[in-house]
Amino acid sequence: MTLSSYKLPLAFDAAALKADLGQVAAGDWVRHFNRGYYVGEWKGLALRSTTGRANQLFTPAQETAETVETPVLERCPYFRQVLAAFECPLHTARLLSLGPGSKILEHKDDFLSGEDGLFRVHVPVATDERVEFFVGGRRLSMSEGEAWWVDFSLPHHVTNGSDRDRVHLVIDCRVNDWLAGLLPRGGDLG
Repeated sequence: MTLSSYKLPLAFDAAALKADLGQVAAGDWVRHFNRGYYVGEWKGLALRSTTGRANQLFTPAQETAETVETPVLERCPYFRQVLAAFECPLHTARLLSLGPGSKILEHKDDFLSGEDGLFRVHVPVATDERVEFFVGGRRLSMSEGEAWWVDFSLPHHVTNGSDRDRVHLVIDCRVNDWLAGLLPRGGDLG
């Protein structure tokens, strides 16, 4: 069986996630670098990066330097607890926010199928049923506090049809036995 997405057996406290989101200042956010991939407002900030800077939204898949906490993560104890729950090396950890009425246009992300050693997890922090998130032609319904692995090497797009920011904690992990073991038996990362 080949998976395109899977709700992982991890769950986090939605109220605690939102409380930490409240520790993020407006000036911490930076515009997303893939400006041709969206319409409206898409912004982010790093919680862990190789430079320790919150404005480092991109880290090449081949980068092997260890990530360190950014000043934003130092203010957010529950986000730190969530990241500590991942028993694998973290390649990046970011918050990504899609503004009301904004769209992430259909695209694919290389190196994120799991076959290349990276596994991307989304943890919704603030979302709404009016957010439409499609991967491989299928709509995903993700609730706040859930953890989802998604194969972003497949075509995907998002529309925020709500009246508030949709914010996800996005964690790029290095695949190890613990992480692969979260998939159902017989699951294939490819």
